Amino acid sequence: MNHVRIESLTATIVDLPTIRPHKLAMHTMQQQTMVVIRVRCSDDIEGIGESTTIGGLAYGNESPESIKQNIDSHLGPLLVGEEASNINAAMQRLDKAAKGNTFAKSGIESALLDALGKRMGLPVSELLGGRVRDSLEVAWTLASGDTARDIAEAEQMLEMRRHRIFKLKIGANPLEQDLKHVVAIKRALGDAASVRVDVNQYWDESQAIRGCKVLGDNGIDLIEQPISRINRSGQVRLNQMSLAPIMADESIECVEDAFSLAADGAASVFALKIAKNGGPRAVLRTAQIAEAAGIALYGGTMLEGTIGTLASAHAFITLKQLTWATELFGPLLLTEEIVTEPPVYHDFALQVPRIPGLGLTLDEDRLAHFSRR
Repeated sequence: MNHVRIESLTATIVDLPTIRPHKLAMHTMQQQTMVVIRVRCSDDIEGIGESTTIGGLAYGNESPESIKQNIDSHLGPLLVGEEASNINAAMQRLDKAAKGNTFAKSGIESALLDALGKRMGLPVSELLGGRVRDSLEVAWTLASGDTARDIAEAEQMLEMRRHRIFKLKIGANPLEQDLKHVVAIKRALGDAASVRVDVNQYWDESQAIRGCKVLGDNGIDLIEQPISRINRSGQVRLNQMSLAPIMADESIECVEDAFSLAADGAASVFALKIAKNGGPRAVLRTAQIAEAAGIALYGGTMLEGTIGTLASAHAFITLKQLTWATELFGPLLLTEEIVTEPPVYHDFALQVPRIPGLGLTLDEDRLAHFSRR
């Protein structure tokens, strides 16, 4: 196995339709665009990974186009000829040669793990230390922006036993309008559901003081990234005063961010995202920092498709505790698939397969159909 080499690494942009527009504070998604990464090894085993952003450059520093370009021109050529099974050496080589690019690196690491799992006959979770559960509870984002429609959608999800945790994207509208919208939904759902909000940094600190108080007083369970990641002292103040726990998301752009956030006491919950940490192995380092500091964990998403979702899930099922569950619902937003085995959701949870690697096979015809030309 030590003599197995990486022969090629390719990146393909894929555009998949969604069930509805997905409204965020900074962007409204009309479709989901992902980069599918394929690593071909000298033993004819292929690993697949995914790099996906929310809204491209509207969210962060990488876009699908830049991810593909950097993989094709820089990151991929660095790995051709390297040992396919030595993921540690491969990722260190990338980190030394290229700063940042965590989304691209995450997809590459996922593909290397998938190939290694297939080679060894083990699920990726076992390569990451071993699973302690087989499923993960999954939240659903209510993002229509219409209060009555969001309530009806949540009630339908509860009846189907698909979701009982709901997150609302707020911040784009005036503060009082958003607060009224959230409180009305919580009152309608009552104790049958957990209701949370994600502000995506769109409040200033004065708005956040007001918003966190109203939300906490009205039973909202969690407030995600209410103010700018740059305002670290403000995050500390809000974390100390808010009745509802504050979760850091955009504040964590690398593993080192997790350490400084924990040291400052800037959040009581961390959102874990493989894309923002650089891969499934990297996100577990952030989780270890949080666990050592007594900070609770939440399994986040960049609304990846099935490949990226299962790469995240294989990491998350190895964790001792996910106090705030996960939001690995990305595949449920899509109307089309590019894999032969769609993910299984039932009893409020995503079921994580025990098949070697990520447990997925690409549907070549559908991949070709939805690939960008």
